[in-house]
Amino acid sequence: MSAPNTPDGHGPGASMTPGADLWSQASAAPAPASAAAAANSGWEREVLEKLVFATIKEQRAARRWRFWGRLLWVLVILLALWMLFFKEVSTTTSSSPHTAVVEIKGEIASGANASAELIVAAMRSAFEDSGSRAVVLLINSPGGSPVQAGIINDEMGRLKAKYNKPLYAVVEESCASAAYYIASAADEIFVDKASIVGSIGVLMDGFGFTGVMDKVGVERRLLTAGENKGFLDPFSPMSEKQHKYAQQMLDQIHEQFIAVVKKGRGDRLHETPELFSGLFWTGQQAIALGLADKLGSVDYVAREVVKAEEVVDYTRRDNVAERLAKRFGAAVGEGSVQAMRNLMPQIR
Repeated sequence: MSAPNTPDGHGPGASMTPGADLWSQASAAPAPASAAAAANSGWEREVLEKLVFATIKEQRAARRWRFWGRLLWVLVILLALWMLFFKEVSTTTSSSPHTAVVEIKGEIASGANASAELIVAAMRSAFEDSGSRAVVLLINSPGGSPVQAGIINDEMGRLKAKYNKPLYAVVEESCASAAYYIASAADEIFVDKASIVGSIGVLMDGFGFTGVMDKVGVERRLLTAGENKGFLDPFSPMSEKQHKYAQQMLDQIHEQFIAVVKKGRGDRLHETPELFSGLFWTGQQAIALGLADKLGSVDYVAREVVKAEEVVDYTRRDNVAERLAKRFGAAVGEGSVQAMRNLMPQIR
């Protein structure tokens, strides 16, 4: 017999299921909020992960670009240094028929671009090349050392005989003194009508300050072992004997110069009293005197004389690194010599 239910349905005999359902509902009520929070948390984590990965990716890309950019700059700098310091300044040879050119520019002296060492090496390369039909010395020089000029002149004769190729000289602005010493060994000399040619002579210059020292009251104290050890010292008087000795030496070198010119030019020379006096002439006058042959440029000689219009430059020059090394070596050597001079009597 069941007990009657109370009006609210919670009588003693009432079933407990509804209460349990309410408890279950109450317990289950927060579940949707917790799921939403979890969903929100997962979304935020996903976004943060994407942001972090994107940042890392950008940083890696930036590092790669910086690395490749720096590497590129390093390569550019190394290429520039190689071109500036280590690339040899000379044009590659050509096996096709061509006119070989060797430039003699500036002072003819040891250690200069117009030294015998560089000029002779360039001429050898030009003559040895099977494609060269002739060799042209392009000269623009006021002169220089007779020793360097003599070495070049001798090698010109040897190379011409060995390879049986023509050798021409083309003068630009000037071909004077030691430069003409070289040119005289060429088969023909081409000039511009306004070129300066000649100056067949030898000089030794300096200064003498003895008169000024006497006026100022300065005494030169030079101690030597050897009567002529102070020869040509600008602060000491030159004796007549020393002057005569120096003049004899200059005359001998001058005679060597004249002999080289006569050997090279032969019957083409029209000798006059001034021809070997040290005077110089225009290209037009030089042709009339037999010091030069014709008017013409490098292109003219290549096209009309050699019949090989392609011009290949065989000129050799010291690169920047070599010049710096030589200057550094010279500076170190000068410092060492100066230190030795301060410590011991001079032997020079």
